[in-house]
Parts: sequence; C-alpha cells; structure tokens
Amino acid sequence: MKALTLKAPGGLNHISLSDMQDPGEPGPNQIRVAIGASSLNYHDLLVANGSIPTEDGRILMSDGAGTVEAVGEGVSEFKVGDSVVSCFFPQWQAGPACHNVWGFGNTPGDGIDGMAAQYVVRSANAFTLAPTGWSHAESATITTAGLTAWRALVSDGKVKPGDTILTLGTGGVSIAVIQIANMLGAKVIVTSSSDEKLKRAKALGATEGINYRTHAQWSEKVLELTHGKGVDHIIELGGPATLEQSIQSVRVGGHISLIGVLTGRQGEIPTALLMGKQARLQGLVVGNRCEQQDYVAALEANNIHPVIDKTLPFTDLAKAFEHQAKGSHFGKICVEW
Repeated sequence: MKALTLKAPGGLNHISLSDMQDPGEPGPNQIRVAIGASSLNYHDLLVANGSIPTEDGRILMSDGAGTVEAVGEGVSEFKVGDSVVSCFFPQWQAGPACHNVWGFGNTPGDGIDGMAAQYVVRSANAFTLAPTGWSHAESATITTAGLTAWRALVSDGKVKPGDTILTLGTGGVSIAVIQIANMLGAKVIVTSSSDEKLKRAKALGATEGINYRTHAQWSEKVLELTHGKGVDHIIELGGPATLEQSIQSVRVGGHISLIGVLTGRQGEIPTALLMGKQARLQGLVVGNRCEQQDYVAALEANNIHPVIDKTLPFTDLAKAFEHQAKGSHFGKICVEW
C-alpha cells in the first residue's frame, strides 16, 4: 500500500510517498479501514515541519476517515461498509482527562503511525461511526478540530442559549464553534485580519466580527459589543500574544478555553487580572471517544456539514501544509486518496 511518511528530523521536503506493507486482516477486537481522507491540523504541521520530533519514517496525520473493509472477532459496533472516523486519543474512551492522555504517545501521526495510509488496522475503539451521508473529507474534520470545539463549548463550557462566545480566527476550530453555537442558541463574536473572512463568518451565523488589524486592542471592541460586561466563553487559539486581551474580554466568572499556541509556547499571564475576573482558564486537547460520538449525533440531528477550504490529493500533502502555513484558509484543509 501507499503511505505518506516523514524522514527525521522533519521538514515538508522530507515527506515521501512510500510503499509500505499492507496491514493485513484485523485481529480480535480490531477493524480494517480503507482510509479515504484526512484533514490538516496545526499539530500535524508541527510534526511535519520538525517542530515536534517523531520517529523516523512515521506515517503522518492524526485525522482519518474511511470505510470498514473487515472486522475482527468480537467486534459488534461496526460492520463491513460502515463509514468511520478516527479518534485523536484512541486510549481515551470516556470521562475526564487523566494521566494516560498526557502527551501524544498514542496519537496517530505523532506517537504512533497515522492515517496518511491507504489502509489501517486498529482497535475498534480507535474509531467511531461517521455522520450518515458525509464524504470522507467532511468526516475527517471531526477528529481534532470539530471535537475540540465541541468539548470546549459543550462538555467543559456548558454553553446555554443566549450566551456570547468569542473565538479567535477563522480556522477549522473557529468555524466549528460558530456552527455548534448556532445549534445551542448562543451568539458568536469572531476575530480575523480579513474583512472578507469576517463577512463569510457572519454568513455562517457569527453575530459580530472584529478585524484585529483595524482594532489592535480588540478587547476594547469586545467590551463595547457586550456593553462592558465581556463574553461568557472564549475560544483562545492564539496563546501568549492574545491571552491578556482574552482575559480582558471575558466576563467576571467566565470561561476561557486555552486550545492553541499559534503565537508561541511560553508567555506571561496577567494573574491579578485573571484572579480579579474570577474567570476559569482551562487548557484542553481534543476530547474522548464518547464526546466524539455525542458530537456526531449532534451534527446528524442538526444537518450541519463542515466548511472545507480546499481538498488536495494525499500525494500533495506537502503542498497542503504549505497552504495551511500561509494562514489564508477559511475552514478546513483536507487531503484524500
């Protein structure tokens, strides 16, 4: 079979289309999946460009969606022909985060071989059913970006109708935030450096948009839009360079989900301001399998599909990463066989 592998120490020019041994038939409690598509995430980019070291020859990509080709003994949840989507933490089935999800040792495309392969054989618990009628590219957006947004708003944030959410940027997580907020009857303020992207975000259901180049102190605009109170929930994707303004923007007793580190991995936190706001700052990384199943059910019930910026062939994975690194995309970037 074909797979996209990374030669150590990484770099987009070290991604190769490789001939690999077919994984064969599934063993007990395993399934064999013909992978149809994957979607790109910032974590995948960091692995591919060498910022996160991984084993030489690692098969890339955490997200994978495809069709079940065979089921092993003891598997009752899936049958041949089912459309399925992978889990970011296959070892995390349910419940709160605990020590066994520290790091990425079991995450496809990082600690273990990923989904950029024509076929995989994995534990049945490493997949869930995909939404009925979705393409594999659409389903592949669920694993990381979609589930992160779902956990931030639903599992952790407990968003209620009428709540106001602030999300930074218009990538895959933020677009999923807008869609989930619409399901829940919440309002969304979105930031971007592009007025055109803000216009598109509003067309999807965002209530307000703030251009952070026009309004460098965008927290002031957030407070203006919320009559000085601040927002109930913030999806913080920037990290050190944006966190202070996020804390300025949250209401007293509000919730900040620290999801991304797009501006760096270290920085100062205005602890007195955070304490004074009595806000909850919670780091989170994706979610568990049960939360993914809940998210799939919600997507089906509300007939919502993801926004895909561009889909390229798997063989153009390096080009897809280059497009991602430019930051010009709106929604998800996918690759498919």
